[in-house]
Amino acid sequence: QVHVVESGGGLVQAGGSLTLSCAASGRTNTIYQMAWFRQAPGKGREFVASIMYMGGTAYYADSVKGRFTISRDSAKNTVLLQMNTLKPEDTAIYYCKAARVGMDYWGTGTQVTVSS
Repeated sequence: QVHVVESGGGLVQAGGSLTLSCAASGRTNTIYQMAWFRQAPGKGREFVASIMYMGGTAYYADSVKGRFTISRDSAKNTVLLQMNTLKPEDTAIYYCKAARVGMDYWGTGTQVTVSS
């Protein structure tokens, strides 16, 4: 079992920055990837960014490339999402996911609101 907790959300003006944190606990030695997703009001959950635990290869959605950076501290089982140049359309609940072979674990989300 893996437990995932997000933190760092809040209200920020357009153009501002925010850093989200995702902490994993439990059987973390079996995690091979962690990722961020988001869900805006009335929309489905969409992929934002992911990072492989081994090697640190990162992937980004086109909508956040060049603005968001995902990083990991494997020793602390923590993943950060640095979000810069935020736009009102980035407003959403941001969810962290820890992936093991055959099983995904989700946090309960953290709200990010970007005012225009």
